[in-house]
Amino acid sequence: MGRIIIWVIMLVGGGALGLWLDGRWFRPLLVSPLFHVVTFVAGALLLRWVMQVSRATGRLLARLGREGEVPRLETNKLVTDGVYGCIRHPMHFGLLFFPWALALILGSPTFILIIAPLEMAFMVAMIKLAEEPEAIRKFGDAYRHYQQQVPMFSLRRACLRQLVEEPPRKETA
Repeated sequence: MGRIIIWVIMLVGGGALGLWLDGRWFRPLLVSPLFHVVTFVAGALLLRWVMQVSRATGRLLARLGREGEVPRLETNKLVTDGVYGCIRHPMHFGLLFFPWALALILGSPTFILIIAPLEMAFMVAMIKLAEEPEAIRKFGDAYRHYQQQVPMFSLRRACLRQLVEEPPRKETA
């Protein structure tokens, strides 16, 4: 729950700060309809991609990362198949772009150029400093081996394509 609160503060605060600073620094762009149309379309497309990545990777994780009775949004099995075989944190990789998508939709130059990239860097740090140690505690040496084999993020075309692939449905008897 704490991480969700941090997310909300970052996104709402980043947007508010960006718009406030824009009024001081980028006033001509704030009244440019063309700038807002271009950034809105780019932001909407990026947000759509972020949501596709989140949905596809979340479904794969829910299908492969849970054995037995496990609370929703929790896992008890290390997933290394599918996109998790080439990116350790595929859902986080997609969500990294959420602040930038929101910044583009708002059309805030300060949020786009300064605040969103800082928030993205903060998110990477949180993954490295919180998520990774948590996974090591949960899965031990298996996760350490996984860390050595699979990068945290990857820009390889095959990996990026897998980010939005829907996982195969569970077989029913």
